[in-house]
Amino acid sequence: MKVKELRKLTISKRLNILVGSGCSSPAIPLMGEFNKKYKSTEEANNNLIEKVKQVSKELTTNNHSADVTQTLNVYMAFIRQIVENLNMSNSRETPRRANIFTTNYDFFIEKAFDQVSRNYKFVINDGATGYFDRVLESSNFDQVVSYKGMNDNYISEIPSISLIKPHGSVNWEKHKGDESIYIRSKVVNDPVVVKPTGLESNDTFSQNHFFSMLRFFTNELDKPQSVLVVIGFSFQDKHIAKMVKRAIANPELIVICFCYAKKDADTIIENLDYKSDGKTPNNIYFIVPKDKSNDNMKYHEYELPGTKKITLSTLVNFMSGEFDENDDE
Repeated sequence: MKVKELRKLTISKRLNILVGSGCSSPAIPLMGEFNKKYKSTEEANNNLIEKVKQVSKELTTNNHSADVTQTLNVYMAFIRQIVENLNMSNSRETPRRANIFTTNYDFFIEKAFDQVSRNYKFVINDGATGYFDRVLESSNFDQVVSYKGMNDNYISEIPSISLIKPHGSVNWEKHKGDESIYIRSKVVNDPVVVKPTGLESNDTFSQNHFFSMLRFFTNELDKPQSVLVVIGFSFQDKHIAKMVKRAIANPELIVICFCYAKKDADTIIENLDYKSDGKTPNNIYFIVPKDKSNDNMKYHEYELPGTKKITLSTLVNFMSGEFDENDDE
């Protein structure tokens, strides 16, 4: 299969994208940077959350630092490209709907939604119901929205993007009276988030609202003709890794992992526990940067010419077809 064919799958199939913390860098440093700086895991986690809250508060204003502006611009290009690709899909065969699953707590995707929606027509679905009091309800994600002509003479499905945050967000607030999660329009003091302690699977499984979103995630991957694009995520979260590994057993699912560096393919294989199996499934592909040391390809790997690292910006270029012409050379 060529790069061009992989890209076309992201248009013709049910699109799911798993976005990890690597995509919000350099505005928000990776957890490893906090672990190096602080002695205890608790201190590192607390400072990470404070950094996410600080950046997210900044995103609600019009005054952004250089790093925040740089990161936001890439997220905006990412959302624009998703909408453009959804418009190219055949809604009679596949819904014009994409799911973005992210373990990030920040506001980058939400801010990108806000900015891009000014010039692009698409539906934003964060799972909330209500108007003033917006309550999270996972059953709201699986929706399709269509536009009927003024005289009801035709129906055209409007592209929609669902944002699912299985580790919470800095604007999620638990209601004191029950287990409801309220989605606020600002950063809250005590947000509902799953801290990266290495025990994420315990936290997400024990809390119904997190578990229901992960169940939605697996249900989407189990649907026929689905594709999962992975970016900025190495599957260190064991719960998500197990879910994806189980889903990969479905031969109709195509998983495309974008690796920041060549060695990240090995890390993903190890975290998905395929090292012990001794065999890598045929339906998982790796996009890696061009490197002279890439002569020994272990898996289904595709080098992207002119790249030294693979980032969210690279994914945008991939989705736009920038690398298609290299297939014909």
